Amino acid sequence: MDRRHFLAAGAAATASTLLPSNATAKAAPDNLFQHVNFFSDGLALTPREYTALLDKAVQAQNFAPDYYSRGGAIEALEAKFAARLGKEAAIFLPTGTLANQLAVRKLAGNDRRVLVQAESHLYNDSGDAAQVLSGLTLLPLAPGRAAFTLDEAKEWAARSAGGRVESRIGVLSIESPVRRRQHAFVPFEELVRLTGWAREQGIRCHLDGARLFNLPQHTGRSVKEHAALFDTVYVSLWKHFNGASGAILAGDAGFIEGLYHVRRQFGGGLPYAWPLVAFVDSFLDDYETQYARAWQAADQVIATLEASGHFTARKLENGTSTFLLKATGITSAVLAERAEKHGVLLPRLPDETTEIPLQVNTSLLRKSPEAVARAFDPRQGGRSPAE
Repeated sequence: MDRRHFLAAGAAATASTLLPSNATAKAAPDNLFQHVNFFSDGLALTPREYTALLDKAVQAQNFAPDYYSRGGAIEALEAKFAARLGKEAAIFLPTGTLANQLAVRKLAGNDRRVLVQAESHLYNDSGDAAQVLSGLTLLPLAPGRAAFTLDEAKEWAARSAGGRVESRIGVLSIESPVRRRQHAFVPFEELVRLTGWAREQGIRCHLDGARLFNLPQHTGRSVKEHAALFDTVYVSLWKHFNGASGAILAGDAGFIEGLYHVRRQFGGGLPYAWPLVAFVDSFLDDYETQYARAWQAADQVIATLEASGHFTARKLENGTSTFLLKATGITSAVLAERAEKHGVLLPRLPDETTEIPLQVNTSLLRKSPEAVARAFDPRQGGRSPAE
């Protein structure tokens, strides 16, 4: 569920083909699971859709609640993600902000400086939490770019170590894909160079992989291959996997051990966390396959729109889930209004926006590519196309 759109209006018409792979039509009440959205990382579930899936999940024979975020469904989810990431252990945390915080805090030890991207979530969207709560110093590199180079990292490491008071780099933290750069990824070869150098220097490595499970489609490298380069990795549970909130932080068993107490110290030991993630595992099982199918559908939509002569689309260098669409003779606001009448939700942007950033997610599998393309057609007006 997209927390930013949790209170959105209910979706229209019939049950979706994109329920979790183990769901049945009986689990989907009428008028749910039908909208396609181009603004979210996931399905942007409405409250009614979310509760329908939650009800099905808790009826499973082996379902068990957690207690203070331990045991039951939470423990099972931790084990499942650890295995998928190729790590020894994992811990549930209520937010990605806390996951990143606890990772760099523990990895840093006595070396309190952290190399980060200037465009990263850790640097921009945590309210200086690493500095205020953990006494870390974040060194932001490569403003305006998704990634910094090995030479830039080396320069700052030398600068830190060469001061009158030596201050060594303790952690190299990398976000990939990078939300603030339209979800661009850091090339795998660059990750290999950066993390290889860091290990030689005794610098620990953390991956903010909130959207990690999109990378195999675009890099040709598996989730495990990416995660293996880093000591710790965080994955969001709500972006792709449609939980209400939540994050997984994975690493070796010695690192994860004891974080239960730190989680509670930071106010993250929820008495019951299962309602946030009870059905997440059902989306995890085949997410990569479904995301690949979503891009196949998106490519068909793009080809149809461009053939109409009213649209041009542009994919981004090192892009993942986002492409840019330019419409001729229609504002973005009017286009969004028309598409919504046909069950396709677009981001609401100022009229002067020339290229509309659209996100590809598995909701595209709820309609045929032809039906999705028709929703963009400026000739449709208020008419509802046959689907």
